[in-house]
Amino acid sequence: MGTTTPPRTLAEALRARGDESLAGLLRARPDLLTPVPNDITQLATRAGTRASVVRALEHLDRFALQTAEALAVAPDPAPYAVLLSLLTGDGLDDGEQHDEAGAAITAALPGALAALREQALVWGEDERLRLVRTARELLAPSPQHPSPTGLGPTVTEATAGMSPGRLQEILAAAGLPATHDPVSAVSALCALFTDRTRMAELLDSAPVEALSVLDRLVWGPPYGEVTPNPTPPVKWLRDRGLLLPVSTRTVVLPREAALHLRAGRAHRRPEPVAPVVAALAERDPQAVDRAAAGQAFTALSTIEELLKLWNGGGPAILRAGGLSVRELKRAANAMDATEPVAAFWIELAYAAGLLASDGESDERYAATPAYDEWLDLPAHERWTRLVTAWLPATRTAGLVGGQDAKGRALSALGPELDRSAAPDVRRRVLTLFAQLPPGTAPDPATLLERLRWERPLRGTARPAQGDRSGPSAAHFPGAGDRSATAADDASDLRSRLALWTLNEAELLGVTGRGALSSQARALLDEGPGAAAARLAPLLPEPLDHVLLQADLTAVAPGPLERPLAETLSVLADVESKGGATVYRFTPHSVRRALDAGQAATDLHAFLAAHSRTPVPQPLSYLIDDVARRHGHLRIGAASAYVRCDDEAVLNEILADRRSTGLRLRRLAPTVLAAQSDPGPLLEALREMGYAPAAESADGDVLITRAGARRTPPRTPPVPVPEGPPAPDGTLLGAAVRAIRAGDTAATVVRKEPAEGPSAPSAPGSLPRTTSAETLATVQAAAMTGSAVWIGYVNADGAASQRVIAPVRVEGGFVTAYDHTADEVRTYPLHRITGVAELAEEGTA
Repeated sequence: MGTTTPPRTLAEALRARGDESLAGLLRARPDLLTPVPNDITQLATRAGTRASVVRALEHLDRFALQTAEALAVAPDPAPYAVLLSLLTGDGLDDGEQHDEAGAAITAALPGALAALREQALVWGEDERLRLVRTARELLAPSPQHPSPTGLGPTVTEATAGMSPGRLQEILAAAGLPATHDPVSAVSALCALFTDRTRMAELLDSAPVEALSVLDRLVWGPPYGEVTPNPTPPVKWLRDRGLLLPVSTRTVVLPREAALHLRAGRAHRRPEPVAPVVAALAERDPQAVDRAAAGQAFTALSTIEELLKLWNGGGPAILRAGGLSVRELKRAANAMDATEPVAAFWIELAYAAGLLASDGESDERYAATPAYDEWLDLPAHERWTRLVTAWLPATRTAGLVGGQDAKGRALSALGPELDRSAAPDVRRRVLTLFAQLPPGTAPDPATLLERLRWERPLRGTARPAQGDRSGPSAAHFPGAGDRSATAADDASDLRSRLALWTLNEAELLGVTGRGALSSQARALLDEGPGAAAARLAPLLPEPLDHVLLQADLTAVAPGPLERPLAETLSVLADVESKGGATVYRFTPHSVRRALDAGQAATDLHAFLAAHSRTPVPQPLSYLIDDVARRHGHLRIGAASAYVRCDDEAVLNEILADRRSTGLRLRRLAPTVLAAQSDPGPLLEALREMGYAPAAESADGDVLITRAGARRTPPRTPPVPVPEGPPAPDGTLLGAAVRAIRAGDTAATVVRKEPAEGPSAPSAPGSLPRTTSAETLATVQAAAMTGSAVWIGYVNADGAASQRVIAPVRVEGGFVTAYDHTADEVRTYPLHRITGVAELAEEGTA
C-alpha cells in the first residue's frame, strides 16, 4: 500500500503505522498481546472483538468517549468537520458561553481523536473517519439499548418496513410533494429535518403542547409510549413524521429531528476539559507531615496490638472462609475502633503477610514468621512495608459487611473481597493529591468528579449483551418526567473505592489533616527508601524507661523500646492510651509474669532498672505477696489433680461452695483429684482467689510464654489483576518485530507454481510442494542468497507461514535466517509442507 493511498480496512491502517505507534497500541491495550498475534490482520481482528473493545472503551476519558459516541451517530465514514459540528453544534444559537465551549472543544478534539486512533477504535483519514464496527454497535442507538447521546435511530432506520401509503400521508401532512418511490420519500423527509429554515417553519406551526412533548424527548430517551387514541399534540407530531412508530404503542423521535432541536449537538454538555480538583483547605506542610507521622505511628501500634491479641492463636475460620461477625466485633473493641476500621487493619495485616491461617485441622488465624521479622525493623521501615502492601492490594476492606451478588454477607478475610480496580483508583487518587501544592487538602466532591471524567464507564453498569427488555420510554401525556440520571457520590464502584482510599490513607498516615504528606510524595516519586528516610526524623525515638506511681500504675511518656514494651505488657495491663500510655499492675498481671517464668527478684530488678522514679512500696508488696502464693498449689494431669504441702489450704478449697462444680475428692492429705481438665481447673481456682501453677509430669512448674504461636511460613495474598499486565519495553519490541515478520510472511508476493500437483491452493493456506521440489528450491535459494516462503508444521502440529533466507542445507536440515522470528533457525526438511519463491518487485 502506498503512503498516500487511504486505508480500506483497519488492518491496512495498522499496517501503515510505524513500530512506535504499534507498540503504543499494544501498551494501551495489553489484552491484544495474549497471545502475540501472528500478523497485522490477526491483530486487527482481535482489536475488533467485543470484549477487547469494551475494555478499551472503559479506559477512555469522558471527552474521548463523547467523541466516539458522536462518531457512532454520525455517517460512516464521517468527515472531521461533521464530527466537530456534532460536538460544538451548528452555531445558530451562538452566545459568549457557546463560543468559549466551542473553542475548548475545537482545541481538545484532535487529542481525543488521536487517543481513539492510538487504541485502534478509530481509523481512516480526517475526511473519512471510521469508528470500528464493534464500538459502533455498542454505542449506536437501538430500541434495546438507547445511545448514550440520547439520540434515536435515523429516519431511514425508523421508516424501514413502513408502507408507502403511510409515507405519502407523512409527506402530505409535512407539506412535501408526493412521490411514489419510498426511497425518495424518506430522502425528502430527511432533507426537511436537516433544513434549518423549513424545519423552523414547521415547528412554528406546531401546537405548544406538541413542542412540550418534543422537549421531553429531545435529550433522551427518545422513545415514548402512546395510547391507541393519542392526544392531538402527539397525533400532530406523528402525522408529520416527527414521531415515528416503533411498535403499536411506542414511537421514537428520529435522529435528524432531534439534532435540529439540539442545534446540531450530539451531547447536552460536552466536557472537553478535565474538571479541576479544588482545594478544600490550605495547611502548613510541616503540620501535615507531623500529623501524618503521628497517625503512621498509631497505625504501627494498632497492627502490633491486633496481632498481640491473637498471639496465642487467633479466632477460628468460618467454614465459608473469613472472620465471624462476633470475632470482628471483639477485635474492634480490643482496638477501640469501629468495625469497618477494624476490618481495614485486619485486611492490611493479611495483605502485608503478617497474618494468615495456621493450616491446622481446627483452622485459626495467627501471626506469621514474617511478623517477627517486621517487628525487628525500624518504625519507618515498618510503615513503608504496610503502605507498599496497601497500594497494590486488590482486597477491599470497605466491602466487609455488605453482600455479594447472591445476597451472602461479605466477611473480613473472606473470599469475594478482591476488586481489581482498587490499585488503579488508589494510585490515581494519590496522584491527584500530589498534583496539588504541598499542604493542600482537596475537596472530595471535585476529586470524585475528576475520577468520573477520567473513567466514565468504569464501575458503571452496562446492559447485558442478551438483554431483551423493551425500550426506555417516556409515557405521555401526564405520565411523569424522566428520572434523573445523575448518580450520587457513592453510586459506582470507583467512587466508593475513592472514598475508601481517602479514609484509609488518613488512617495509615499517608495523608495528614486531609493533605498528602511529604513522605507519601517521596514514596510515589522515588520509592520506599526515600519515603522511609523522610519519615524517620518525624517519628518519636523509643524510650528505655517508665514512670512508676504509687497507685500501682506506670506511665510510658512515649513509645517504648521493644524488649521493655514486651516485658511490661506481660507484667501490667494497658489502662489507657494516647500521647502517654498508662499501665496498671494487678495480681492477675503479676501472676501472668510469674507464669511466664519470671521470679519475684527478676521483677524487682526489672522495675528498678527501667523506672525513672523509685519503685513504690505498694508495688513491691504486691509482687512479693503474689509470688509468695504463686505455685503454692500445683495442678497437673491425672485427669487433673491439685497438690499442696499445706493440708489446711486443701481443706479450705473443699469447704468452699464454689468448688462444688469441680467435683474434687481427696486422694492424699496433700493431693486432690478433679473430674475436669487441668486448664479449666487452673482458671476456676484463680477465680476463687488462689494462685495455682501448672506442673509437668515430672513435677516441674510449667512456664507459659506469650506470643509463641506462629503459622508456618506464608506468602502474602497475590493481588487479582484487572487484566493482562502492562508489557515492558522488551516485550513490546519483540512483539512488534514478530507481528511485522508474520505479516511479511502472510502478505509477501510469491511466484505461483505451474499447474499440477503443486498448484497454488486457496489464499492464506500453506504452500504445497513435493519433497524433491522443496529440496531443490531451498538449495537454489541457499546458493543465490535469496529468500523463500515456506509452510512449516512444528512438533506440536501447529502450522505457520514463514519467510526464510537459507544459508546451509545438509543432513535433512536447512539453516536459514527466519525473517518471521528475526533470528537464525534450523528446520527439518520433512516438516516443511512446501516452498515458493518470492516474486520480484513489481511483479504479481
